[in-house]
Amino acid sequence: MPDTSQPRLQLNGITKQYPGCLANDRIDLTINAGEIHALLGENGAGKSTLMKIIYGVTQPDAGEIRWEGQPVVMRDPAQARERGIGMVFQHFSLFETLSVAENVALALGAAAGTPKQLESKIRDVSQRYGMPLEPHRLVHSLSIGERQRVEIVRCLMQDIKLLILDEPTSVLTPQEADDLFAVLRRLAAEGCSVLFISHKLNEVRALCEAATVLRGGRVSGDCIPAECSDLDLARLMVGDAEGLEAEYPKATGGAPFLQVASLSWHNADPFGVSLEQIMLEVRAGEIVGIAGVAGNGQDELLALLSGEQRLARNQGAHIRFLDSPVAHLAPDARRRQGMTFVPAERLGHGAVPEMSLADNGLLTAFQQDGMVQSGLIRHSRVEAFARRIIETFAVKTPGTHTPARSLSGGNLQKFILGREILQQPKLLIAAHPTWGVDVGAAAAIHRALIELRDAGAAILVISEDLEELFQISDRIGALSHGRLSPLQPTAATSATDVGRWMAGQFDHPTTTAA
Repeated sequence: MPDTSQPRLQLNGITKQYPGCLANDRIDLTINAGEIHALLGENGAGKSTLMKIIYGVTQPDAGEIRWEGQPVVMRDPAQARERGIGMVFQHFSLFETLSVAENVALALGAAAGTPKQLESKIRDVSQRYGMPLEPHRLVHSLSIGERQRVEIVRCLMQDIKLLILDEPTSVLTPQEADDLFAVLRRLAAEGCSVLFISHKLNEVRALCEAATVLRGGRVSGDCIPAECSDLDLARLMVGDAEGLEAEYPKATGGAPFLQVASLSWHNADPFGVSLEQIMLEVRAGEIVGIAGVAGNGQDELLALLSGEQRLARNQGAHIRFLDSPVAHLAPDARRRQGMTFVPAERLGHGAVPEMSLADNGLLTAFQQDGMVQSGLIRHSRVEAFARRIIETFAVKTPGTHTPARSLSGGNLQKFILGREILQQPKLLIAAHPTWGVDVGAAAAIHRALIELRDAGAAILVISEDLEELFQISDRIGALSHGRLSPLQPTAATSATDVGRWMAGQFDHPTTTAA
C-alpha cells in the first residue's frame, strides 16, 4: 500500500547524458499530494528530458525515482499511466487521421471502452472544463488550439494522481486559462498533484504553490512563486535579466506592402472556418497583430496569405503584395517577391523533424546566398547559412547536422524564425512566434522582430498571447468566426477592447483598415 505520508513523487540525483549534452545533472525534485508545483527554466534547460523520465519515455543514467514513498522504475508510459501519471506534451502526440474519440480511446486503453462509448464522456468533460470538443472530428481538421484541448481532456479523463502539463495555456485565451486554472485547483483540492511547466511567469505566480528552477541541466533554485516578481523568477531562469522588460516605441507605417480587400473564402471542411469580408493592410515599417481564440479562422487566413491555399487567377487581387495580385500564386512564387512565413506548427510544418538544421534552412531559403546554382546544392553555403542562424539567434544545438526534432521547442522556434528573418523579407507573416518559448528567447525574438520592422519590413503577427501583441504591435485587431475587426493603434486600445473583438463585438470595416 502507498504511504500517504510520503511525497507523491520524489526525484533524487536524476542524471541523463546525451552525446555532447548533459541534459539533467543530479536533479532533485519533490512534489507532494495535492500540490501544484511549477518547473521553470529556459529552453534547453532540461525540463522536457526530466518530464520524459518521470513519464517513462526516457530512462535516467543515474538517480532514483520514488513514487508514494516506494522506489520505482518507470519503464514506459503505460506503466506511468497505471500508477496514475498523465502528461500533456508540448508537441502533440496525436494521430492526425483518427478522430478525437479514437485518439482518446487509444490513450486510455481497451478497458475504458470503445470510441463510441467514450463520446458522451468526452463531451461532458470537455464542456465542464471549458474546452468544447466534437468527438467525431478528425484531428487533422483541428486548429493548434483545439489539438491542445484534446491532449488536456484525454488526460483529465484518466484516474490520475499526477498531472504533468507542458505549456498547457500556450494557445488558450486568458479566459480559457482562468477556466483551466479553476479545474487544476479543484483537482489539487481533491488530492491530485500537478506539475506545471510554463514560460508565462504571471501564470506561475498566480497558480503554483512552489517552483523548482532549472538552468543548464541543474537545479538553480527553489522558491514560492507568489513571493517573487516576474523579474526574480527570470533571473533564476536565465541569470542575466537584462532586456527582459523592454518597452518598444510604437511606429507609424509607411507605404502599404500587404493589402487584403473583401476577402471571403468558403471552407469546404464542415468543421473548418470560412472567412468573411477580410479587410487588412500591413505597411512598411510596422507590426500588425491579430488576436483571437484558436479555431476562429487563423489557420485559414494564414493558408491564404502564404499560398498553401490559393484562389483562382481572376480572384488574385483580393490579396495584393507591393500592389501586385498574389492570391493565385504558389508559396515559392510569393517568396520570390519577398514574403516569408513562420507557421503555427514547428515540427512537420515549420521544419522536417528528421532532417538536419542545415537542410531545414535550405528548405525555404534555397533562393538565397547562391545556395543552389544550376540545379546543384552548394553545401558549403548551406552550412554557412545554418551557422549564421545559430549564431545570430543563439540557438542551442550541437551543430548544423543536428536533426530538428532533437531541439527544444524554443530553440527550434528561434531557428525557424531566424531562417525567415535572415532572408531579409519585405513582409514576414508569423504565427505564434513565442509559443512555448522561455522569457529569454521570447525577448530575443521580440527584439529581432522590432529590428526587422525598423529596417523597413512589414510584419503580421497572429498570436493568442495578448501581452505579446500589446508589447510589439503597432496596430491590433482580432479574428472572430472568420471575421476580422478593424485595426486600431495599439497605444489607443485596451485589452478589454480586444476581448470584445475576440467575442465578435465589432462592425465590419467598409474600406481597407487604416
